[in-house]
Amino acid sequence: MKHEEANKEIGGRGAKGQRGKGEEGQRGKRVGGNSKIQNVQSPAPNLQLPIPNPQSSAPNLDNWLEIGTIVSPQGLSGELKVYPVSDFPERFEVAGKRWLLRSGETEPQPIELLTGRYISNKNLYVIKLAGVENCDQAEALRGCKLMVPASDRPQLGEDEYHVLDLIGLEVFMQASGELVGTVVDIIAAGNDLLEVKLHESFANDKKQKTVLIPFVEAIAPVVDLKSNRIEITPPPGLLEINN
Repeated sequence: MKHEEANKEIGGRGAKGQRGKGEEGQRGKRVGGNSKIQNVQSPAPNLQLPIPNPQSSAPNLDNWLEIGTIVSPQGLSGELKVYPVSDFPERFEVAGKRWLLRSGETEPQPIELLTGRYISNKNLYVIKLAGVENCDQAEALRGCKLMVPASDRPQLGEDEYHVLDLIGLEVFMQASGELVGTVVDIIAAGNDLLEVKLHESFANDKKQKTVLIPFVEAIAPVVDLKSNRIEITPPPGLLEINN
């Protein structure tokens, strides 16, 4: 699945998620990250988009998608290692405008992405930003968030979903129609997992508050965003596996 800290990007049944585990993995459902994950191309960021102007002291990130976090410098020439929370490689590999949210600031600032490449064995990107020329300048950006406007959501293909579209959906047993609970989070894994808060009428063990459900077509064959519902066909014992 693709996750992003403010608003997170994910893809198909397997939300669109981490490259390798997601986009080119086995069939699941895609959510900015994916279990079934193929490479989905998105348009280059629209440089004409209006930039939100939060008025409060706390960041108002409703109009933004976080795509990654700068974790450390790479080498001595100002390159940066980025941990992605987006499944779309073009966010990091296609040059153009991105936005940087620094610690303590309330509004992301525009910055130019020059180059980027993926390090598959570490699930990291190495990027070069305009104006960052040495290790000290790169170090100063440690912990900063890379952002794009929420209106710049990539177009998703069939059987692909954004994380925010899945949060809050009600989950039902397909055979009986029984309400299982509500999706409260998406957890990136080999197959993305729906974290579902159990409805009080469904939980046999009152101590069990949530359950993790693989977001793959065999288990979650129906995702109906218009009806705000997911229908599941879990194998025996799956919903009790967290006990």
